[in-house]
Amino acid sequence: MKVSMTNGTPNYLANLDKKHPETTLFFMQDPDKTVAYHEGEPSIFNEGREYETVDAVGEMQPEGFVVMNNIPVSDEGRPVFEDRFKNRKGGVEKMEGFQALRILRPLKGNTYVVLTQWRNENDFEDWKNSQSFEQAHQNSGPKHTKKPSFIDGDAYITKYRMVQFDEE
Repeated sequence: MKVSMTNGTPNYLANLDKKHPETTLFFMQDPDKTVAYHEGEPSIFNEGREYETVDAVGEMQPEGFVVMNNIPVSDEGRPVFEDRFKNRKGGVEKMEGFQALRILRPLKGNTYVVLTQWRNENDFEDWKNSQSFEQAHQNSGPKHTKKPSFIDGDAYITKYRMVQFDEE
């Protein structure tokens, strides 16, 4: 499955949604930006970021809380990185409030996106403080001082709340 995302003003993205009624777009905001998210082909974004899905669990919902872990991965490390996710234990989807997971391989650049969607921010925090999170991140993760060899830069996290634009 292909995924594409773009940033824009709420007005611009709402108009884009109106121009493409046949396409399901999801919208998310943080204090600084609004993101439109689309699953499927073709991408309707002129300047979007495009991805291929490595793994997908659950269905994206129009409401919720999204966390994107943006991880730069070296070219030679891509198979190792993807293999880790393909062989994961699946603890995250058993957590209360879990809605969706997407492991996204960039079609351009080297920054993968590990997207999780939750019912709310508290459910995400419960996951972060769980034994399941510790087990999932035992070989790499926020508490490790040494990055795995496949990491090619500093990872960063972005958090969003899902939003819906009113129909006019």
